[in-house]
Amino acid sequence: MSDEIPLHVQEQIIKRLPVVSLLQFRSVSKAWKSLIDSSSFIAAHSVTQSQHLLLRYEDQEFDTVGNHVSFVDDDTFPEQRFVHTLPHSVKQLKQSNIVGSSLGLLCFHGYNELGENFCPNMETETIVLWNPSIRKSITVPMPNKFNQDPETDLGFGVSPVTSDPTIVEITQFHKTSYHCEAKVYTVSSGKWRNLSSNVPSKPFRVFWPQVVVDRFIYWCAFDPLTMDNGLPNHNVIMSFDITNESFGVVELPDSLRRLSPTQLCISKVRDSLVMLEYDSFVKRACGVWMMENGVEKSFTKRFNVEAPPYWSKSITTLGFRKSGQPIMEVEIAHDFYEQSQLVVYEPNFERFNYHEIYGKPETFSVHSYIETLVLMGSIEVEDDGHIATCSI
Repeated sequence: MSDEIPLHVQEQIIKRLPVVSLLQFRSVSKAWKSLIDSSSFIAAHSVTQSQHLLLRYEDQEFDTVGNHVSFVDDDTFPEQRFVHTLPHSVKQLKQSNIVGSSLGLLCFHGYNELGENFCPNMETETIVLWNPSIRKSITVPMPNKFNQDPETDLGFGVSPVTSDPTIVEITQFHKTSYHCEAKVYTVSSGKWRNLSSNVPSKPFRVFWPQVVVDRFIYWCAFDPLTMDNGLPNHNVIMSFDITNESFGVVELPDSLRRLSPTQLCISKVRDSLVMLEYDSFVKRACGVWMMENGVEKSFTKRFNVEAPPYWSKSITTLGFRKSGQPIMEVEIAHDFYEQSQLVVYEPNFERFNYHEIYGKPETFSVHSYIETLVLMGSIEVEDDGHIATCSI
């Protein structure tokens, strides 16, 4: 591009290009490389990108890694699909699961063997952050736990201001008096540190999954001290502000606040929070509630989904297309084998669209992401299964 064109005009042009082109353009000049690697450009570029959906599921009895398939979330869905080859660091994880997705990154959690020569039969808790668009990942060891407290929860998000990936670990202690500890890891610092303030001051139970909207990580939670006939009756949404590293609480309307926590699940449609209300533990029906204009307690029930009759055992909402259509796992009722199918529900027509994707029940998950350059400037990353050092 001609040097006669001002850099800010060049920026407006190239920020609309796909990631694969930007990776090539980083080598055109030092000015372009500096521009493309900047956090402000990464944030501005992400706004222009279309949504993709990463489907994870297992289809074999001894399949522990699972299939990872991406779909373009547009009118061609689900025709445009791509089967990912996971980085070696993710393949090595045992008991792996996806904590969440944010600004083009997916956060995997699992366990690694420490090594035969170092400490046999021992495993270390590990996080892997992966950008499928640029095929880069980074491994983050979890902090050592001297107190094996079972109530440890994780959150993951990328700051929309700095494009800095952030992991938060919340540990609660109940043996004597209640207290909560929180640790934060940012890729820019490369280390864990304790949060000395802004931690929750009262007991709560957080449960999976999480969602990220703007600069906030959200979880479903409940107050274990507020009981009714032996059951919790104060459900809330816990939040963590990635920018100022503080926790908060979003109150729910009474119709959701007093349900059993097992009936609730959090999700999102585009940038709006969604609460899923299941009829019971069996999950034969699911109500979809959406927050209106970001106002507390302003959730409105949009529609209800009932499991297909006769041949289905249960339904689970995995996520949403950007159109607002739920992507669901339907467990098939069969006497001789267990199997689930991926479906998409159209609320306007009250019908299911069935897709020829089958797998083991309760192994399906869907995470939305966009193509971004996050992790491009990280010092040590894994590229297509091999460790590489990126120049900055």
